[in-house]
Amino acid sequence: MLTLRKSQDRGHADHGWLKSFHSFSFAEYFDPQHMGWGNLRVINEDRIAPGTGFGTHGHRDMEIISYVLSGNLAHQDSMGNVKGIPPGDVQRMSAGSGVRHSEFNHAKGEQTHFLQIWIEPNVRGIAPSYEQKTVPESAKRGQLALVAAPEPGEHTVKIHADARMYAGLFDGAEQATLTLDPQRKAYVFVVRGSLQANGQALNAGDAALLQAEPRLTLDQARDAEVLVFDLAP
Repeated sequence: MLTLRKSQDRGHADHGWLKSFHSFSFAEYFDPQHMGWGNLRVINEDRIAPGTGFGTHGHRDMEIISYVLSGNLAHQDSMGNVKGIPPGDVQRMSAGSGVRHSEFNHAKGEQTHFLQIWIEPNVRGIAPSYEQKTVPESAKRGQLALVAAPEPGEHTVKIHADARMYAGLFDGAEQATLTLDPQRKAYVFVVRGSLQANGQALNAGDAALLQAEPRLTLDQARDAEVLVFDLAP
């Protein structure tokens, strides 16, 4: 079964310096019908104005992934990491027993556009940790690149969760098929452009929630960037 979640149906917050769309309930946006999907808890599409950002705040027992689309995200945390996250990089922070961090727009005179993703961990109270990897466009072009998983890889950050996250770039005749376990859930989020997921047309900001499906086919794309999540039920 595939359920469509349209972009305009997401929660929205406009704080002036921050414009955010929430795929699931977050902060002041609450919808009991959209509290997460499997162990995927948050996808926030954030746009941060130049010279602004999130001040120091804390997290615990959550796998947090940042996926930058344009601009540059500055990250600083209580583990001593001071990083810039450009487009093409995937950053993972395991909050574990507790971590404090801040995030700011690091691109002078330019808006920073990124996705903030939270996945519920399958272990709690671990020591917090940080990882960042570059995923070249060639690894995503016309295929789904594994970018976050329990097992690390060349372009894959390690997450402490029963989940896998893929990223792909598709256009024209490019297509991909991913075998799914029908006992699990999957989530497709279109970052930009448009494509079809199992025959369902999706545009930027749209999502497809899948359950009891044996496979996912992505095709009919137009300048599309997409994230796919294989999730615990």
